[in-house]
Amino acid sequence: MSQLRRPDANAVQPVFDRRTLLARSAGALAVGLASCGPIKVQAAARTDLDASRLRNYLRPFIHKREEIDAWLAGKAYPFCKYDPELGYLHIDRDFKEGVDGAICSYRYDKWNARRTIAYADKPCRINTYGNSFTSCEQVSDGETWQEYLAAHLGEPIRNFGIGGYSVYQAYLRMKREEQRVPAKYIIVNIFDHDHYRNLLSWQRFRFGVNNKSPCPPVPHVKVDPDKGTFVEVPNPCPTNESLYRLCDLEEAYAALEGDYSLQLYAARDWDKNQRAKTLPGSDDFDDVDYTRRALYATTRIVDKIEEYAAREKKQVLYVLSYAAERIKRTVKEGRRFDQSLVDFLDHRKLPYVDLLSAHVAESKQFSGDIDAYLARYFIGHYNPLGNFFCAHALKDKLVKMLAPPPPAYATK
Repeated sequence: MSQLRRPDANAVQPVFDRRTLLARSAGALAVGLASCGPIKVQAAARTDLDASRLRNYLRPFIHKREEIDAWLAGKAYPFCKYDPELGYLHIDRDFKEGVDGAICSYRYDKWNARRTIAYADKPCRINTYGNSFTSCEQVSDGETWQEYLAAHLGEPIRNFGIGGYSVYQAYLRMKREEQRVPAKYIIVNIFDHDHYRNLLSWQRFRFGVNNKSPCPPVPHVKVDPDKGTFVEVPNPCPTNESLYRLCDLEEAYAALEGDYSLQLYAARDWDKNQRAKTLPGSDDFDDVDYTRRALYATTRIVDKIEEYAAREKKQVLYVLSYAAERIKRTVKEGRRFDQSLVDFLDHRKLPYVDLLSAHVAESKQFSGDIDAYLARYFIGHYNPLGNFFCAHALKDKLVKMLAPPPPAYATK
């Protein structure tokens, strides 16, 4: 593995080509081409693999000790740094992954939030949490939806988003950061695959092996919708020393034995290798059982967010965001995979912004095909115009929540 030194914010930054770094990772962009909703079939993967087959699945993911050494020393995996509770946090970096091949600049403050630009000298009362559609991957600091929205409202907005996070990780980070830099208003951005990540114990099962991120073990939940159970599981590697368990097959297996996501992804891999083809239900969004568990997990996490907000006297706005492929499938098929979540939010009368509906409605105003419409906004994640779309879509509901109104809407 090449040794990549962690960038210094004041130094000239090395440029990493996104395609080169992710060449070996089928899912590393976290916006893979998956279908819109669960197809009405049973999931194809078996869930009864024996220990030897589970070990065979784990074997390619096992680290070399020097890889862990390099990550902890800030000399490898330039996407992130280790965090004992959350698994990882972002670091300063420059990646050649923006619109028209532009180099994207990412910088973080002392709170590990993405750099605030608009009205950075003013008090902040809005914090945002979520995954890469919150952190705004593939655009530079001043092109995030938070910065567009802050510039319009006349007050700053903090960005605590982290690429690859689940709803559960976003919730954990919210609880931690609100103790250090509290805000009265919280935006929780939930991306379409975040539901599934709630149940993911080791990111390598989903994102594979690549030189950009170690895709480490992360805190997650175990659920059973039929029994109504919801169990929080802390990071399987909560210390620097424990990361080295990932260098030994037997220790890694012992740490993850009985894990739902290990069984799921190993079974899919086994079936694919045995039958030499991709089967119905072999993708997360097509897997009926996984989708049901994942969405159930999110509803329970939203309950916990609301309990926290009520206790701390905060107000939460939820934003539902989606990959281009999810929007495309919704337009073509007229159905959505997460209807149960929308019904839940409506039943609870919780404020939310549905970017899927917003995109579907706007796409009908264009005469071109859906691919041409989506190309306006997406380059994997949102391009700068896509982030502007997001900011504009949630502006009205956020302004309605803020008291007193933001400077741009202040009454004289």
